[in-house]
Parts: sequence; C-alpha cells; structure tokens
Amino acid sequence: MANMLTTGISGLNAAQIALTTVGNNIANAGTDGYSRQTVTQVERISQQAGKFTIGNGVDVASVQRSYSQYLTTAMWSSNASLSRASTFNDLTTTLNSVLSGSGDMQGSLDSLYAAFSTVANAPSTSSARQSLLGDAASTATMFNTLGQQMQAQQLSVNKQISNTVDSINSATSAIAALNKQIKQLGNGAMPNDLLDQRDALVNQLSGLVGINTVAESDGTMSVYTTAGQTVVTGPTSYDLKATPDPYDATRTNITDSVGNDITTKLSGGALGAMLDYRTTVLDPAQNALGQAALALSSSVNAQQAKGLDLNGNLGAPIFSVGSPAVSSSSKNTGSAAVGATISDVSATTSSDYIMSYNGASWSLKTTAGQSVPLTTNPDGTYSADGMTFSVSGTAAAGDSFKVQPTRNAAGSLSVAMTDPSNIAAAAALTTTAAAANTGAAKVGSVNVTDPTNAGVLAGATISFTSPTAYTITDAGGATIGGGTYTSGQPITANGWSVTLTGTPATGDSFGVAKNANGLNDNSNALKLAALSDTGVLSGGKVSVVDAYANLTTQIGSAGAQAATNLTTQTALHDQAVSAQQSVSGVNIDEEGANLVKFQQSYQASAQVIAAAQTIFTSLMNAIG
Repeated sequence: MANMLTTGISGLNAAQIALTTVGNNIANAGTDGYSRQTVTQVERISQQAGKFTIGNGVDVASVQRSYSQYLTTAMWSSNASLSRASTFNDLTTTLNSVLSGSGDMQGSLDSLYAAFSTVANAPSTSSARQSLLGDAASTATMFNTLGQQMQAQQLSVNKQISNTVDSINSATSAIAALNKQIKQLGNGAMPNDLLDQRDALVNQLSGLVGINTVAESDGTMSVYTTAGQTVVTGPTSYDLKATPDPYDATRTNITDSVGNDITTKLSGGALGAMLDYRTTVLDPAQNALGQAALALSSSVNAQQAKGLDLNGNLGAPIFSVGSPAVSSSSKNTGSAAVGATISDVSATTSSDYIMSYNGASWSLKTTAGQSVPLTTNPDGTYSADGMTFSVSGTAAAGDSFKVQPTRNAAGSLSVAMTDPSNIAAAAALTTTAAAANTGAAKVGSVNVTDPTNAGVLAGATISFTSPTAYTITDAGGATIGGGTYTSGQPITANGWSVTLTGTPATGDSFGVAKNANGLNDNSNALKLAALSDTGVLSGGKVSVVDAYANLTTQIGSAGAQAATNLTTQTALHDQAVSAQQSVSGVNIDEEGANLVKFQQSYQASAQVIAAAQTIFTSLMNAIG
C-alpha cells in the first residue's frame, strides 16, 4: 500500500508539473522569443520483490526548451541579412525621392543650353541675354538643392550610425548581464526564461550588426561581430564606439573597445547597411553630382573666355564653383598644409583621395585604397587625376590629408555674372586671307586656346615663305613664330590657333585679328549651345547632360537592386523563422491535446492515491 501511495503521489506531481508547463506554453503562445517547453519524465528504479520487480512511480527529470541551436543561429543570420536589406532599401528609396523631388535637373540643363541658342539667334538682344542668366541661376539653384539634400542625408546617416552603436552596446550589456545570471545558477540548471531572453536579445543584436556566437561550457554565450571583434564574453560586454572621422568631424566612424577603427570591417544588420550605403552609394552620388556641376562651370566658363562680349572684351566667367576640399588628419604632427586645384576637368574622377607623407616622399591613394601615380612638377607642385597639389610648411612622417575634388561642388555652384552684356556671344578672332593671295589655301577655323595670353587679341600675320613654310609676325612686325606647314594642322601663337586647308603659294598671307563684328556675331554662342552634346568628363567622352543622366541611372539601379534584395531576404528570413518555429513555436492545438492528456493523468493518479487510502482504511478496520 505504501508503494502504491508513493507511486500515485509521484504520478500526481508529474502530472501537475506537466499541466503547469502546458499552461505556461499556452500563456506564452504569442510571446516573441518564447520557446515551447516540454517535461521529460523518467521511470523510478523498480523494487525487487522475489522473482519480479514492482514499479516505483515516476520522476520529472527536467523541463526543457524545444530548441535547435542550428535553426536559431540560421534565423539570427537571416535576420541580420534582412535588416541590412531593409535599411539599405529605405536609404536608397530616400535618395531616389531626393532626386525626383528636387525638380527637373535634366529639363533645367536643356533650358540653359537652349538659352544659349536663343542668344545666338539674337546676340544683341538684352532680354535673351537676361533670360540666359536666369536659366543659369535656376540650374545652379537646382545643383545647390540636390547637393544640400544629399549632405543632409549624409548627416542623417551619420547620426543613425551613432544611435545604432548605442543600441548595440545596450544589447550586448544586457546579454552579458543574462550570462552572469545563467552562470550563477550553475549545476546544470536550465533557466529557460533567461535563455529565451538572451536569445531574444541576440536576435535583436543580429538585426543591428552581423554577429557570430559561441555557446560556452558554463552556459554563457560569447558574441563576436562578423569582423571578429569580441562584444560579449561571459558576464562582460565590450562597447563599440562612434567616433569622429580623423578628416571630418561630422562623419561617424566605428572603433572597437581598444580604439581600433573597424568601420570598413563591419557588415550585416542595420549598421552594416548604413556603412555600405554611405560608402558605395551616397559618397559616389555626391561626388558624381559635384563632378557634373564642376563640368558645367568649367566647360561654360572655358568657352565663354574664348569669345567677345558686347563691350569687346573676352568673356568673363558665368559660373563660380568652390575648390577641392582638403582636410588634414587630426593625427598629423607636422605643420604642412596642402592645397588643391582642378587643372583638367576631363581627367577628374568621382573618387576621394588620401595624400600621405612617409618622411621622404608624398603618395596618393583613393579612399578605396587604390594607388594613384603622383607626378612632381618643375615648380614643386604635384599632379594627379586632373588636380594640382601645392604643399607648404613641413610635413612629419605619417601625416596625411583627405582630398575631395568634387564633393562640395554642387553646393557651391553659383552664377558669377550679373551683367547680361558680358555674355560672350561673338567669336574673339577672325582670320582673313590677303587679297593678293594666289594659292589655294583657305581658312578652316580660328580658336582662342589661351585667353590669359596678353597678346591673344593683339593681331598677327601668317606669311608663307614657301608652300610648306611660314612665319608669324605681330602687329609691330616682330617675328613671334613660324614652322612647317601641313594642311589641316593648327598654326599657333599668342594663345590662338588657326587651321588652314589647301596649299598656299609663296608670298601668301593671312591676318589674325580681333573680331570687329562682335555686336552681331553669334559664333561663340553657338559653341556654348553645342556644349549640351560636347564631351567634358572622362577624357572628353561624357557631356554634362550625360553625366547627370548617368547619376540618376546609378542611383535608380542601386534602388532597384536594393528592392530586389529586400524581397529575396524577406523570403529567406520567413523560411528561417518558419523552420525555427516548427521546433520552438507553440502549437495551440497540440498544447490543448496535452492539457487533456495531463489532466486525465492527474485525475487518474488521484484515483490511485484514493484507492491506496481506501485499502489502508479497510486493512486498519480489519486489524482493529
């Protein structure tokens, strides 16, 4: 009877624990991160009774989580990828909205070049000239607005990076605190609620940054970034830090707990998306927009300088744009300063650069790490990728400077001209053949090649001493040049270039003079209008219009790829969550069946106890 009573009590206790566990599962069916719990029962060691054994009841060995480390880790990994894809898509969507919501840049450029055509049709009409300056101002404003909005997004992304680092540190600190509690329990205890809480925090952390985890033998979990930095080990967490970029205090970099810069090493999660987006989409977009603004200013001003305005002067600049930005590293110890100017727009790129001094010489690399040949000029300056660098002061070994040739160009573009009469619609020079010429040579073209040359408008005469040789004299009769003549090859002097075709006769001459018909001539205005299709960038292959079109295509493509990747990662994450929940999730129907099962077990065990009590009472009555 005692054995029967003990057996009934053990069954009653086991059923009660099972009922409590099922009830807990049902109560937490909607709790994120909760893992279904199951009761593990084991048969008690039977007692020997002669030739047979008698059962001794049941013991509850454990209450365990339904858990798969493999499936949970896979879910964390897919969560990191999904969070990255979602954040990246949000950022590219915002950038596309900036482009579409900032007006019609393409239309503005078309209007500007059309305005040059209008001036060419009526070069002396002030209203056409004034309208051109208005279109120029509208285009500059369009560039300014886009540049400012991209810079605003740059600041926003940097703020988000800083906030995300704070969230990462909060999560790792909480994980370390749970590690401490789990370790303190020890003795093989299974603190299911603490383990679920820790897993939920790790899942949250994986959405912030890509991670790897290692389950330790003492029940704790170590957490590492995908770059290998330890962020949690046992009860200790190691904070990441959001620190100012050494070249730009408004740009946020990431350092580990000992101060190593790991910005380029982190990946995955929202933080990885922000860092990737900033480097691969936003920075290049800002630079490409600035490059287009620089190309517009440079090409228009260069052609403007080759013509005459209504006052008979060489054209002054229509646009103004800022110089390349050069920032010294906060770690520099020398007194050197570096300046940069654009010397050849066609050779510029959309890259940023780091110019470094090793104690003996200077070197140049893109911020992506690609070496760029640096040419030393006779005057002590340096040249590379369409830029000229000047160095003053004394540099120390290890000093470096960040050069951004085009980053701020869009924001700084402005109209420098206020007087419409200063638009240089007329050609600066004319070339005429002497009336006494007997040869077949004819004037092909005349162009200003260097408007800064003091003698460019002074006039000159090209005289042929033979059909294949010529001399050039200035207005005073002094010889200023000469050479061998080849039909179609330029003849140059004093900042101008003349191309003749055909064969001249000995004694033939051609005069080069300032254009006397500047009020009505439209030659230079036509060339300004033609800039819409003229290559300026990439070695003269890409026009300003094409450069902006390429930018919009680049950003649109990044947005389309981000949207596609988000769709893919969403599906993969759903699969990973479904697989994990098939093991760890609560099934209400299954729990309902278990509830009935263990309720019946509880009631049956109670009947066993009642039967034991009845038998014992009958026995006592019989004996008594």
